[in-house]
Amino acid sequence: MSTRVAVVTGAGSGIGRQIALSLLGAGYSVALAGRRERPLRDTVAAAGGTGDSTEVVPADVTDDEAVARLFDRVAERWGRVDVLVNNAGTFGAPGSVDTLSAADWRATVEVNLTGMFLCAHHAVRLMKAQDPQGGRIINNGSISAHVPRPDSVAYTATKHAVTGLTKSISLDGRAFGIACGQIDIGNAATDMTAGIATGARQADGSVRPEPTFDVSHVGDAVLAMANLPLSANVGFMTIAATAMPFIGRG
Repeated sequence: MSTRVAVVTGAGSGIGRQIALSLLGAGYSVALAGRRERPLRDTVAAAGGTGDSTEVVPADVTDDEAVARLFDRVAERWGRVDVLVNNAGTFGAPGSVDTLSAADWRATVEVNLTGMFLCAHHAVRLMKAQDPQGGRIINNGSISAHVPRPDSVAYTATKHAVTGLTKSISLDGRAFGIACGQIDIGNAATDMTAGIATGARQADGSVRPEPTFDVSHVGDAVLAMANLPLSANVGFMTIAATAMPFIGRG
């Protein structure tokens, strides 16, 4: 196939925007999904307005019908999906297990876990039905899939759960040529993580600035994962600022 098709969720800003730009720059056709249309259009503009290779699909990943429509649009436009980058996520409300409200817990779970499940659900259905069969799913985990920050019970729990989702998809997809991997990112410089560079709360209660790295390197890493043949898979990749207090955190 001369052109491969990717779906990127949360493509209107930050890491999702950079991943979409990297895939478009490498010649992929990309469906850009997110809750708001304008930021998605801005991503397309940042790529040079490549309308022939983009499809903008406003969609809330927590809404099963919206996600189904997203993949219907992709199937109608290109007939297949080769790569799903399951990127949409939220830090959610901060809190420890005794202070976080049940409503805030559920809101974070809905985006970070149920949203990834729904996108993978519909992507795998299309990947199984298309000819040739198969494809790749890349889930955006986090350093918090390994270790928590203080007062991040919902975010940390969902990111640990994403690891289980990744492993289950990888196992269940083997017979159908579907590979699944996860990228765990620490301190990529985006608007969402801007506060980390000025001061992040540490395990000992202190607040200290942490180093960040250029988000373009995340795009490069995802592209390397996406470009592998389906006979090979990066199951888990960790990319972080070199001096980030991750190794030895706590």
